[in-house]
Amino acid sequence: MTTKKGRCMCGAVTFEYEGPVNWCAHCHCRECRRNTSSPFTTWIGVPNGAWRFTGAEPHVFESSPGAKRYFCRACGTPMAFASERYPHEMHFYVASMDDPESYAPEYHAYTRDRLPWIHLDDGLPRSEGSGDG
Repeated sequence: MTTKKGRCMCGAVTFEYEGPVNWCAHCHCRECRRNTSSPFTTWIGVPNGAWRFTGAEPHVFESSPGAKRYFCRACGTPMAFASERYPHEMHFYVASMDDPESYAPEYHAYTRDRLPWIHLDDGLPRSEGSGDG
């Protein structure tokens, strides 16, 4: 089984997982936009038990009840997201992976929160929803 790895900008916080991801998607929710200072971000959902932090422990910020965001205490890089809404997986940023080009998003999530100047014409399915934290 192949081990996939990722890290923060300074390399202090590292993580890895084995096996397939549950999904890969672009998220347009307000909370992810604010957390990354970008118009949207791309996530993978990794099953609990398949991933682990391998370097420094990330700092945890509870962004709303039941939602935790993990980031590097040294350089500030956002690393992961966990939520009671998705209790069986951890979400990792595709941009923090050692090989982000190997992940292909399958859909757009929380498009109700999409910025009006983002025009989606990639043909991927969309889920309106609204972010939780």
